[in-house]
Amino acid sequence: MDFMQVVLIVLVLVGIWAVAEIAMTVRRARQSVDTLDKTVGEVNDAIAEARPVISKLDGVLDDLGPALSQVEPLLRQANVAVEALSADLIEVNGVLRDVSSVTGTVSTASGAVSGIADAASEKVQKFFAKKVRHTDFPGRALVPSEDEASEPAGTIEVEDDVFDASSAHYFTYDAAQGDDCDEC
Repeated sequence: MDFMQVVLIVLVLVGIWAVAEIAMTVRRARQSVDTLDKTVGEVNDAIAEARPVISKLDGVLDDLGPALSQVEPLLRQANVAVEALSADLIEVNGVLRDVSSVTGTVSTASGAVSGIADAASEKVQKFFAKKVRHTDFPGRALVPSEDEASEPAGTIEVEDDVFDASSAHYFTYDAAQGDDCDEC
């Protein structure tokens, strides 16, 4: 055997080894290509499912275009309305101040009328020898004066006659009994 034959045998063995390696690499590549093919198929399916959604979104965006162009004028109108409302509230505040002023004036006038009424009531009570005493309640109570403390409660002297206030009754008059006033 010569050197050449040995080299040829080695070359044949290297060739067989290379072919085996290439076959194994192609098999692995085929598996990778199959996996890649499945992935590409899944991506195509996802894209196919997304196309109707994308077309609907495109239609919605087309419909929103005119609506968005109307938002700015609406915002301007809302701004004008808010400014007008603010001006109206300022006017209402002025009216409320005027009402408060009028209410204060009416309260003062009411106090004056109440003072006059109290004074007149006091004069009437003095006329009948009674004092007016203010209690914690808004009403008023008649209290005997110091001069009348010795008299029995519930009696009022009127021109030498004694009137018992506890037996007082209300009298009503019927129009059928006769009217002395023909002009009334």
